[in-house]
Amino acid sequence: MNTEATLKKMTLREKAELVSGYALWFIKGVDRLNVPSIMMSDGPSGLRKQDDPTKVEESVKAVNFPASALTACSFDEDKLYKLGENLGSAARKEDVNILLGPGVNIKRTPLNGRNFEYFSEDPLLAGKLGSAYVKGVQSQGVGVSLKHFAGNNRELTRFTSTSNIDDRALREVYLKPFEYVVKNANPTTIMCSYNALNGVLNSQNKTLLTDILREEWGYKGVVMSDWGATDDHIEALKAGLNLEMPGKGELSVTEVVDAVLNDRLEESILDNSVYRILELIDKCKFAEKNNHEVKSLTEQHEFACDLAANSMVLLKNDHDVLPIRSNDNILVVGELAINPHYQGGGSSHVNLYSLITPLDGIKDHHGMVGFSKGYEENGKNNQQLIKDAVNEAKNYSKVVIFAGTTNSSESEGFDRENISLPDYQNELICKLAEANENIVVVLQNGSVVEMPWISKVAGVLETYLAGEAVGEATWSVLSGAVNPSGKLSETFPISLKDTSAYGTFGTSKVEENYHESIFVGYKYFDIKDKKVLFPFGYGLSYTKFAYSDISLTDLGGELQVKFVLKNIGACAGSEVPQIYISNLTSDFEMPKKVLAGFTKVYLNSGESKEVVINIKKAEFTYFNPIKQSWCFDNGEYLIQLGESSREMHFCEKIKLEWNTDPVALINRDSYLDDVIENEKLFSLFKQSKLYAGLYQPVKDNNDATLKMMRYTPLRSVLMLGSYKTSSVVDEFVNDANALGKC
Repeated sequence: MNTEATLKKMTLREKAELVSGYALWFIKGVDRLNVPSIMMSDGPSGLRKQDDPTKVEESVKAVNFPASALTACSFDEDKLYKLGENLGSAARKEDVNILLGPGVNIKRTPLNGRNFEYFSEDPLLAGKLGSAYVKGVQSQGVGVSLKHFAGNNRELTRFTSTSNIDDRALREVYLKPFEYVVKNANPTTIMCSYNALNGVLNSQNKTLLTDILREEWGYKGVVMSDWGATDDHIEALKAGLNLEMPGKGELSVTEVVDAVLNDRLEESILDNSVYRILELIDKCKFAEKNNHEVKSLTEQHEFACDLAANSMVLLKNDHDVLPIRSNDNILVVGELAINPHYQGGGSSHVNLYSLITPLDGIKDHHGMVGFSKGYEENGKNNQQLIKDAVNEAKNYSKVVIFAGTTNSSESEGFDRENISLPDYQNELICKLAEANENIVVVLQNGSVVEMPWISKVAGVLETYLAGEAVGEATWSVLSGAVNPSGKLSETFPISLKDTSAYGTFGTSKVEENYHESIFVGYKYFDIKDKKVLFPFGYGLSYTKFAYSDISLTDLGGELQVKFVLKNIGACAGSEVPQIYISNLTSDFEMPKKVLAGFTKVYLNSGESKEVVINIKKAEFTYFNPIKQSWCFDNGEYLIQLGESSREMHFCEKIKLEWNTDPVALINRDSYLDDVIENEKLFSLFKQSKLYAGLYQPVKDNNDATLKMMRYTPLRSVLMLGSYKTSSVVDEFVNDANALGKC
């Protein structure tokens, strides 16, 4: 398509129709000009193609892949790319041009009802995995819609509430995963979220949609609204929104036409959006002509099983209760074993292709299996079911209880009230532990949960929402057919009261204030020195790994971390080495550590491998709210290498001098302390006119008086002496900054 020529031929009404979605899932084409319509569909964890949004059961059958809460624990970019390939293939088969996903919003609090749909509390992990996912989908000629842009971290009154976030937190935490995906994966479209950001509705937020997204990040694709997120379509177009979804029918078309005719909207602004949409349509239709392998539902299901198994996190394994041996006589307990919680509610809900329950998955491969229901998911405290399960547990060598949140507790549209398992489940687990010492808890949940029974059980396996292959995948890990290698992509607190937004989250229907600023997730627990149930990045294996020969190399604008990783256990497995950095130089508040790099390494028993991870300069920068720009500090950094955010194998300081631009050493607002603590500056100060004009008692007692005045700014030093002109302050500042660069 010749986009410019087509645009010139379009009528005003045709342009208005193109920027207004229709029939729920479509961008309307222009038949007169041979511009075809294209379709989009929900699908972050599986295709949800449907015509009627109220009838999920009528959507096409599709493979339900594990939710992002679980896939993020893989820490595996290759697996996420393959997930994208599978989703893209599924979309192509159903003539879907744009898949609405992935969601890369930060898990600010475990109470967000949609956390199961997001990757992590850490922006780098979310950005890297989101980028791999996007590249995988788009490799199949299918577009994506990166969502929900931005600051959408709760479901309560999500259409109207404002997320009030300071500049540093916004840039370093909440925008960073979006920026990473935009710059590394070039997503076809971006979906703006419902909420307002610092008082401005995101669909009408020019700073967000134009100044940052397009001018700073260089984004060239289409920006669409979430379904029903626009208030004023005309103001949204002016701000940088290109496509209103799903559109309001004739009303949307008429308001755009009238706005142009009445000079409320410049036609050139409308043309800009139309041009981008035409480019999108052309790209989608060109991709349809290319041959891409279409994976069968069976192939997709097999991959879903592999992805789930390689993402599950082994949290506890006392006296090697796992893996289950062939001669173990096991009792399976819990309704979730026969009616599993494997996907979240809302727009990501999939009409699945095939489901094998955990109990069936176990029985299909293990001979000595009993079952006791233990509880009913309807929430009733059935003491007889608990009693029956406890009595049965005494007759088995091991007990595997399936516990978790209910299918109705985690969904789009509302938030969680707590992070507790149902009381009847907690009671059952405690009583089972009294009857049998070999209790293994298998969790099915969309976000973190409290575990008041953690000290009483031998094993815990976190499976999150594992998708339709939950039965096969869970057994493959329990049995040791797959060695668990997942690492937590979020911190598990001991109690909800320990989390950063506790007491303020969701307390107002009109605003959400991000009081904790940049201290989100593990950064909050670190700065407050809080104990946690399980730290970010944590996960056990059936084997052991050793780190050695660790070295740091300054490559000039990039830091190379090199080490040898060896599998010193009895079976093959994968480890996820994680690199954290600490800025020891900045005058700004800094987290104690920040994830800067990771990789996943598979090793056979006894095998060793040299691992190299390069950390780019961008991971060492922070957003300076005064300069409104990203900054790097020359100086000392602490580099840590470990297997979680709180388990380190290496810790070393390094001095990095990557900032070659002249930077002022001091200014008029600098304190005497900055001068006194710098030998060269203090020497220069003693030779300056500023020092010469000081009252003699001050000079005579410089070790005492000057240090007493160390937190006096240079501009106020004038009060300590007799001066004819205040220019002596500026003269000293200029001479000091002429000493060199920092």
